[in-house]
Amino acid sequence: MLLIYIASPYSTGDKLENVTRQIEMAHILLDYGYAALWPLSSHYLELFRSRPYDEWLEMDFALLSRCDALLRLEGESIGADLEMKEAARLGIPIVFSVDELRRIERA
Repeated sequence: MLLIYIASPYSTGDKLENVTRQIEMAHILLDYGYAALWPLSSHYLELFRSRPYDEWLEMDFALLSRCDALLRLEGESIGADLEMKEAARLGIPIVFSVDELRRIERA
């Protein structure tokens, strides 16, 4: 089962709506037989105890390094762009849709 990292906006717009988008995509990925890693789950950790942004990003990069691909959802996001840059540095494929993910998996 491939592990797919979901990268998307968090701070731009409504945070809970952004978290919900990742949760919905995680379910779609599960429906297609992928394991989904949705880093905006840290939203719930942040509710209990705040941490500096750099700590969240460091954790996200550690999680990303274990993934088979990064799925970038639309929307402006400095954090998601940094995650894409890190994925590229690590040689992790970057896709922008589940269809694209399925195509590269078959290739």
